Amino acid sequence: MTSRVAYRVAAVLFLAGLFHLAVFFVDGGPWEGPVSWRKPVTFGLSFGLTLATYVWVGGFVRLRALWIWLLTAASVVEVTLISVQAWRGVPSHFNEATTFDTLVTRGLTGGGVMIIVSVVALVVASLRASHLAPSVRLAVRVGAVSLAGALAFGGLMIAERGGSWKLSHGVAMHGVLLLPLLAWVLGSTTWDEQRRTRVVGLAAAGYLVLVAGAAVFNGSS
Repeated sequence: MTSRVAYRVAAVLFLAGLFHLAVFFVDGGPWEGPVSWRKPVTFGLSFGLTLATYVWVGGFVRLRALWIWLLTAASVVEVTLISVQAWRGVPSHFNEATTFDTLVTRGLTGGGVMIIVSVVALVVASLRASHLAPSVRLAVRVGAVSLAGALAFGGLMIAERGGSWKLSHGVAMHGVLLLPLLAWVLGSTTWDEQRRTRVVGLAAAGYLVLVAGAAVFNGSS
């Protein structure tokens, strides 16, 4: 029941991102900057994909329903508030121009805290998932940690009021999907578990190098 609802919410958020992309093509305007259609597009697509991935990987590690509900609620809050501010034509972050804007900013902060708690719960569950095959266990652990790293880069962006960590944040977000997906695909092959684990390990190492490279690039830009 919990997973089914979360998947449906994820689909709605993803469709909201696509809708705002269509609005951007019709309405025009800048893609970058504090007031643009970029935010509801990227937040809708990212949260939709991330929530669905979280539920899927959570099934592997036997994640408690509480954490799925928490991330689902946080995702709805973040995408909704971002979209509302975009339609109002005002910045969504660091905006305390009016009482309503201040409430939105605080709501986004609260949603961010909920996301952090949810991701930490996923990391802990992945570290405890001794029941998984070695290849899958490695994939979900590195993926969960990379998602936590993406939040850390997001924190740097907030600290610098935008900052230059968007690439690192974006790259680190997707390990939680790509690595478990690789392990899942390998599970349908005739390879033995040792070979599957080796391939996942190489992919995980390459992915972490990519994240580190993005961080170095962002740090020097």
